[in-house]
Amino acid sequence: MLTLAPLRLLREPWNASEGNQSNATAGAAGAWCQGLDIPNELFLTLGLVSLVENLLVVAAVMKNRNLHSPTYYFICCLAISDMLVSISNLAEMLVMLLLEHGLLAFRASTIRHMDVAIDVLICSSVVSSLSFLGVIAVDRYITIFYALRYHSIMTLQRAVVTMVSVWLASTVSSVVFITCYQNNTIILFLISFFLFMLVLMLVLYIHMFALARHHLHSISSQQKQPSVHRSSSLKGAVTLTILLGVFFVCWGPFFFHLILIVTCPTNPFCTCFFSYFNLFLILIICNSVIDPLIYAFRSQELRQTLREVMLCSW
Repeated sequence: MLTLAPLRLLREPWNASEGNQSNATAGAAGAWCQGLDIPNELFLTLGLVSLVENLLVVAAVMKNRNLHSPTYYFICCLAISDMLVSISNLAEMLVMLLLEHGLLAFRASTIRHMDVAIDVLICSSVVSSLSFLGVIAVDRYITIFYALRYHSIMTLQRAVVTMVSVWLASTVSSVVFITCYQNNTIILFLISFFLFMLVLMLVLYIHMFALARHHLHSISSQQKQPSVHRSSSLKGAVTLTILLGVFFVCWGPFFFHLILIVTCPTNPFCTCFFSYFNLFLILIICNSVIDPLIYAFRSQELRQTLREVMLCSW
């Protein structure tokens, strides 16, 4: 899959010359450094699946008034972010294919403007998607630890302010990144942002699981049903593992790629890792496909609304 500049430079670092990269890559590990030839059809298919899934989530939240709450608004914003990830990648692929086959003819300045617009959309959707994953974790934390005060803490006004702030910050940071993409400080900021979100989710979800485990232990000891306690604890551990595992597997390789760009852009083994950039993009798109399954479709009421939406019973 072709990539527009400056995202192309995330695949081939600007501080490594072409000669150094080619020589290092050739002598590092042979065929392993050739990367994976991922067909455009796979990008297209995953993008369309993600687009449909997240569009259904947004439609369900809009349709059902019972889902008009901060929690589902945050899930809806995550769905919109994931939807933009899919749209931006689909738009990028479509434009590049049309230009490559001569079906589009634009001035160089127009193509540059299209590059910037698509890159800003890609970056803002990625940053906002990460941000709303963190916001949902915080919202769940408040729901569990401050259940009686939840509606006074997470008011609709604060939820709106949070959503607007995330979208605004994502857009501004994306414009800055596209403008200053050759500055390692920007890359370090993105890496720090990912690590912050990873640690935040890890701490919050483990704390929530510990509280639920303690609560179940108290109930099972009073009712003398340790098997129920073990079963519930195992289910909670599996859920926690899925949440954090999917986040790390889908986002980790891309941000590890950024770390290598800063730390070892000319190292032979790092240049081999760079050749798998398209695989990391596939994982990010897969995350957009998986997010609705984790955060939205597990709600019985939302699933019922989805059935109504798909049956067009508005």
